[in-house]
Amino acid sequence: MLGLLTVIVSFVGGAVVALIPASNHRLIRSIALLTSFAGLVLSLCCYFNYDMDKANEGEVFQNVIEAEWIPTIGAKFKVGYDGISLSMLILTGIVALCGVFFSWNIKERVNEFFAYYLVLIGGVYGVFLSMDLFLLFVFYEIAIIPKYFLISIWGSGKKEYAAMKLVLYSFVGSTFALIGFISIGLSSGLGTFDIQELMMHAQLSRDFQVFVFPLIFVGFAVLAGMVPFHTWAPTGHSAAPTAASMLLAGVVMKLGAYGCLRGGIALLPFGAKYWAPAIAVIAVINILYGALIAMWQRDFKYVIGYSSVSHMGFVILGLATLNAVGLNGAVLQMFSHGIIGAMLFAVVGGMIYERTHTRQFDELDQLFERMPTITWFFIIAGLASMGLPGFSGFMAEIQILIGTWQQDDLPFWLLIVVGLGILATFAYTLIVVHEAFFTKAKGGSQSSLTPYPKLKFYEVIPFFILLATAMLIGLFPFVLSKVIYPSLDPILKALETTIN
Repeated sequence: MLGLLTVIVSFVGGAVVALIPASNHRLIRSIALLTSFAGLVLSLCCYFNYDMDKANEGEVFQNVIEAEWIPTIGAKFKVGYDGISLSMLILTGIVALCGVFFSWNIKERVNEFFAYYLVLIGGVYGVFLSMDLFLLFVFYEIAIIPKYFLISIWGSGKKEYAAMKLVLYSFVGSTFALIGFISIGLSSGLGTFDIQELMMHAQLSRDFQVFVFPLIFVGFAVLAGMVPFHTWAPTGHSAAPTAASMLLAGVVMKLGAYGCLRGGIALLPFGAKYWAPAIAVIAVINILYGALIAMWQRDFKYVIGYSSVSHMGFVILGLATLNAVGLNGAVLQMFSHGIIGAMLFAVVGGMIYERTHTRQFDELDQLFERMPTITWFFIIAGLASMGLPGFSGFMAEIQILIGTWQQDDLPFWLLIVVGLGILATFAYTLIVVHEAFFTKAKGGSQSSLTPYPKLKFYEVIPFFILLATAMLIGLFPFVLSKVIYPSLDPILKALETTIN
């Protein structure tokens, strides 16, 4: 019941704040903060109650709740979690809590903002808990809809265009995934959409898997920012308010990657083996292309948006390895980028933009002199994004690279391209630090270097929560890996059967 409570608490919290008068800002914020904090606590309780002995013996899905839902099509209301789900639940809880802090200064239609925010969080929790394909799809759609309103109402710039583009790309992708799900449910002969049942007993032909796998993988990979369906990402990131950018980079993009793993690779192992080389090529294009485009951007948020495309390329590459090390690295990278991406958007949108009211490098005037603490915050977040040892990104990316090396079906030149992408990441991070913090703006003068307002408590607290998490997983990756590895066993065994 602990897992399902994360969904219930989020939806109830969203309903409560929606009924409170919009003028009562303090009560609305307090309830939103309490609700997101409760979700994080429940996620951590799920982690600490996860029975590792049972997991190592093969019972990876725990705390399962099952009920009849739509018996005419074989869909059940079935929720539970394994180690992969647990990692994503904790990620969602952390980013959701920090996003509330960075929404503290929202003053327009506050009750609506937090209602949409908490419903989105509830939908995300639901996706990661779903053990039925049809239920997963429903929660996936619930998570996408509030994003439109968060961006189109409280965003900036071309916010309506960005919101509509995000939703259209997501809906089109999820439609293809739904077609794949229905095909699996009908072709399995089991009369069910139960993920466990399908993994264990579905007998799907190789030709069927080769045909259906791209529908599901690409359908979900759209939301993961896979090239060439990535253009919604930088546009959406740049237009979204800070908390929505944090959620978009931190957890919403992970829904896509999670769907690729849970709905694609786990259920269609031969299809995954067949398409893995092509997916790996696309992944390294993601890594290098995203980093190179980020290098030439003059808008702060666009830089971070394209960097997200690049870093999600590592997730896709890890999935394409189809081995234990690479898949574990992919899940760790999902968690890591969720934390670090949220941290970068918190600094850029929540700290810098709120003071300067511009994201253009040409208009930012020697910020190091005017906001030295925030400068150091960005440098630290940038180092984490670069994959510096000691941060979570390093541990995730190194495992993905090792997994790629160990996969004989993947050519060696992929690692060379990835290396170029890593160098480009170093380059654009250094360029951003120089351009934004140490360069004099056009028309600027020494007399104009008035210090900006100091940091507020609701900016400092979430930053250090995100930083501490990135360092914890960077120094002690086994905290997550110990629950992830057993959960990969059923997937790896299914993949092994495709060899013969």
